[in-house]
Amino acid sequence: MYWNKDIECMSRDELHALQLQRLQKMVKHIYTNVPFYRRKLDEIGAKPEDIKELKDLAKLPFTYKTDLRDNYPNGLVAVPQEQINRIHASSGTTGKPTVVAYTKGDVQLWSEMLARGFTAIGASSKDIIQVSYGYGLFTGGLGLHYGAEMIGASVLPTSSGNTHRQILLMQDLKTTILCCTPSYALYIAEILAEMGIDPQTTPLKTGVFGAEPWTESMRKRLEKSLGIKAYDIFGLSELCGPGVSMECEAQDSAHIWEDNFIVEIINPETGEVLPEGSVGEMVFTTITKEGMPLLRYRTRDLSSINLAKCACGRTHARMTRIAGRSDDMLIIRGVNVFPSQVESALLEMGQTSPHYHLVVDRENNHDTLEIQIEIDDTMFSDYVRGFEALKKSVSSQIEHVLGLAVDITFVEPKTLARSEGKAKRVTDKRDLNK
Repeated sequence: MYWNKDIECMSRDELHALQLQRLQKMVKHIYTNVPFYRRKLDEIGAKPEDIKELKDLAKLPFTYKTDLRDNYPNGLVAVPQEQINRIHASSGTTGKPTVVAYTKGDVQLWSEMLARGFTAIGASSKDIIQVSYGYGLFTGGLGLHYGAEMIGASVLPTSSGNTHRQILLMQDLKTTILCCTPSYALYIAEILAEMGIDPQTTPLKTGVFGAEPWTESMRKRLEKSLGIKAYDIFGLSELCGPGVSMECEAQDSAHIWEDNFIVEIINPETGEVLPEGSVGEMVFTTITKEGMPLLRYRTRDLSSINLAKCACGRTHARMTRIAGRSDDMLIIRGVNVFPSQVESALLEMGQTSPHYHLVVDRENNHDTLEIQIEIDDTMFSDYVRGFEALKKSVSSQIEHVLGLAVDITFVEPKTLARSEGKAKRVTDKRDLNK
């Protein structure tokens, strides 16, 4: 186990004092060693010594993902190259990748945060942890791997893909904890069912799922289909990787390790800092990272923060599960749409599979939204009876949730592509530059 009670259960006043001390040190560090930040602070007439209290953070400029790309590859690194121990990079869909540098101390802190998270869900050296996130430049696999090793657990570094082999190893080596994306966990559950394997007959007891938005309904689905308790984990490569926050056994939102990060919730349009409990864009400032610290990094992830003490005794802020991303949000006929809303509606109804795909198009200057949904084998073989009634019911429910008309298309079982990484939920055919 890896339990740091002095840090994880300190009072809010003590935590704020620690954060302020570390913030002041970090701002001085980047002002001295990163020309980009020195220019940004000089532009607004700010100096490190101006940080007198935590609320002064709101006076400082934001950092954007474009800043990381514009300063590719090493423009935001704050230490000499010989102190860099690890380099990761995002798999960005456009332009240059986002490169993130770590010192040996950064890797140690990252591992400790994941060790805390594993301990918070009851994991120990007795567990066999199967890490089915991707390894390599992506931070997912290696981060969880190091955290699992730090608590003394046995690690199966299976990475993603080759699902039948994953299941073989899961059975033969008696995996107790599975770490992967929620969509891949659902796919594993499908394959188990096809193979006639009852999950209750395996040692699997816990799932750690993240890297893509998922809903409470999806949690219930995964817990039922895999016979486990499912926990949410959150992280960004830019901050450290997975483990910025993680749920505890209470399953009541994910603990952010605030001794390493200061989190703000802002209005994504105005940049205004919002009060506790408001849903907005999460902004993180790293206060212990050495290699590539970030000041007020805009994540584009939408969430809210709860500062109340958790039932587990931990006092660090908890974040609700990611509702979507402000930059991935679809705007269709003036309505904000998140794929997770569709998932939630389908799972709540329980009449179709949770596999879906959104196709957005524009016809005669009018946005259209088609939602392709798989139906199970039973319904498809008996589609004549009740098929139209089901379509009407699903359409009505989704239109109620989204607030706009949609075109529902049912497709055969296993028609929609399965992902062994992050699920691709949207195809947007519109040319929004016209």
